[in-house]
Amino acid sequence: MNALITNDAVVLGLLISTLALVFHSSTLPQFKKFYTIIPTLLVCYFLPAMYNSFGLVDGEESNLYFVASRYLLPASLVLLCLSIDLKGIWNLGPKALIMFFAATLGIIIGGPLALWAVSFIEPGVLGGDAPDAFWRGLSTVAGSWIGGGANQAALKEISQTMDDQFSAMLIVDVFVANLWMPFLLVGAGMSAALDRRLKADATAVDELKSKVEQFQLGIARIPSFTDLMVIGGIAFGSVAIAHVSADSLGPAFKSLFARTLESNPGSFVQYLSSLEQGFFWIVVTATVLGILLSFTGLRNYEGAGASKLGSVFLYVLVATIGMKMDVVELYHNWDVYWSVILIGLIWMLTHIVVLLTVAKIIKAPFFFVAVGSQANVGGAASAPIVASAFSPALAPVGVLLAVLGYAVGTVGAIVCMELMHAISL
Repeated sequence: MNALITNDAVVLGLLISTLALVFHSSTLPQFKKFYTIIPTLLVCYFLPAMYNSFGLVDGEESNLYFVASRYLLPASLVLLCLSIDLKGIWNLGPKALIMFFAATLGIIIGGPLALWAVSFIEPGVLGGDAPDAFWRGLSTVAGSWIGGGANQAALKEISQTMDDQFSAMLIVDVFVANLWMPFLLVGAGMSAALDRRLKADATAVDELKSKVEQFQLGIARIPSFTDLMVIGGIAFGSVAIAHVSADSLGPAFKSLFARTLESNPGSFVQYLSSLEQGFFWIVVTATVLGILLSFTGLRNYEGAGASKLGSVFLYVLVATIGMKMDVVELYHNWDVYWSVILIGLIWMLTHIVVLLTVAKIIKAPFFFVAVGSQANVGGAASAPIVASAFSPALAPVGVLLAVLGYAVGTVGAIVCMELMHAISL
């Protein structure tokens, strides 16, 4: 079925108008109770999903997600990192990293466990070494959930996943990951209660949030036209540098790795294929530029609203991510996808159980649970979104952990793939 609206300019207007309506309604007294229970971020994600599900727009055919992820995301990363407090993030302690790697572990063991469990109901999900064996396609989900799109693409090649199977696995990736994200956003709104259940001390998180907010208040001013132009220059000048970096470094590493593998087929560089992907370098370069600029006087442009503009870009990205979810298609094709979806749900449940178990043991705040999970499952596109649901001041924590996810994604996914391969045999 063709979408009612196919012009991306109209779709963009619809999405931004929707965001404006959501934020305006959140300030009205009659909606106060609603937004106390349902975070604005979740509504900004859910409404575009409904537009896509009921045929108003087509999230797959639209180029808006590509534009938002390649242009607005790096601009947002720079502006959100402009006032970053690296010392404050360091003072968060080791629990942030522990929860990140707990999330990674949950994904690595969750895939084989889910495949094994579903094989008792549907033995056909195993398949041994067959070209269409499920473990091949599922390895691409592991790549996406630990790292991101670059890692997913790398695993498609490494596992030799067939194109039609890869399309089915994208359903698992998008649907299950997007199903989990709303729970994290709701949890952000009740993090204090969850911290009490986890017996966690969130003092370091609160101190970082307070320190950044006080810095923002201390330099706050009414932005002039020149301020806005300079902020735009910082954001999109950095985007330009990030793309130049990606255009140079991606092909350079691809050529280097090809020569290395030709002379040494078993070389470890086969596990570093994320470095060949342009998107990886866009995210890394934008993040590094933002951090470097935070040591200069440009960080004072935070007072003129740099992070607010970064948040605007981030919410546009949220809307385009939501627009890719299609609940109706999943319902209509349930007989085809049910076993794959069931694997994905058990997989995600394992990830959640590992996360919450580790959080309970080390008494980690729910903020670390949510951001550690999303830095893996969602990557740079959504980890800062979840972090900013706790406070916009905390978005850089999500950015830094997401970059770490890209770094370990391919290796972690290969471990997961080999475990699923062993079970399939």
